[in-house]
Amino acid sequence: MGDDVHTAAGADRRATTDVLVSITDVRRCFGDVVALDGVSLDIHHNEFFALLGPSGCGKTTLLRILAGLEQPDSGAVTLDGADLLSIPTHRRPINLMFQSYALFPHLCVEKNVGYGLAREKCPKDEIRTRVAEVLETVGLSGLGRRRPSELSGGQRQRVALARAIVKRPRLLLLDEPLAALDRKIRAQMQMELKRLQHEVGITFVVVTHDQEEAMSMADRIAVMNVGSLEQLAPPVELYERPRSLFVADFIGSTNLLPGRVAPGGVELDLGLAWAVPTDVLGTGVRVTVAVRPEQLSLVAEHDGELRGEVVDVNFFGGVSHVAVHVAGRDEPIVVALSGSTSHRPGARVGVHVPVTDVIVLPD
Repeated sequence: MGDDVHTAAGADRRATTDVLVSITDVRRCFGDVVALDGVSLDIHHNEFFALLGPSGCGKTTLLRILAGLEQPDSGAVTLDGADLLSIPTHRRPINLMFQSYALFPHLCVEKNVGYGLAREKCPKDEIRTRVAEVLETVGLSGLGRRRPSELSGGQRQRVALARAIVKRPRLLLLDEPLAALDRKIRAQMQMELKRLQHEVGITFVVVTHDQEEAMSMADRIAVMNVGSLEQLAPPVELYERPRSLFVADFIGSTNLLPGRVAPGGVELDLGLAWAVPTDVLGTGVRVTVAVRPEQLSLVAEHDGELRGEVVDVNFFGGVSHVAVHVAGRDEPIVVALSGSTSHRPGARVGVHVPVTDVIVLPD
């Protein structure tokens, strides 16, 4: 018993000391528009944290509050337990990397990266050493004398990142950092940012509306919607166990089937009754059953829980998406199959649904 208490107490201390930034009940309004409606969350030391949501959800406003470019109307923000809101913007151990990179076109890479250190009047030898180290870290050794106009988009992004981390901030804020890159370079930089974050040991907070970007890079993701926090969890948990209809629909692709709780399960608006676990919901409550395309499979028509006609097939290299029109539903059901498929539009098929694995969400 004593060992259990000691272990629990140690775990509590670790959980407390692991928090770098604590945001408590932060609210910010612009006239009648509520940008942040009492948001509370913690960001841990040395984690890659993502603020994810559609335009206007409040994620950029929250980032600007951390940077000191906005002040909340109410609420508290602490950094390692100290009040962050009382610290002037230029004195916060925080750097912000802008979407546009904001590089000086007339300065070479080395001088762009070392600009902040020079402003702080660091010794020239120290500036040279730190700039050389960080350029090697981001893979730009040998390009220090080039101007930004002589670099590719991916290289300019690395210069901006090098400039942001050379001052060794406690917290690095990235506002849509990969939006200006094409798809292939963006995928490469996602892996590169994750590697760099682990290597330099700085907490990264990235703002993005790109769910794929957040899912591939972040340790944890805060999904925001109309100024509120919908769910905060690691990527796999968000995908497999969304807590709201918004998160289920926003994260990844999903099929949403409306219905209501009935004795023994859910009665779908399609006219089907499924024995789906609904222990915490009362009979008659409106719900939506969420099922991911890859959970579904195509079978003979009479063997499927759903039956319909193939209306479209899209091949994406490693996976095929088959759209099936089911009677009583306007939108087709999307089934994800590995590789290519022989199914063609017009074919009658059954859709097997593992009904015990679907997610039931209250409307």
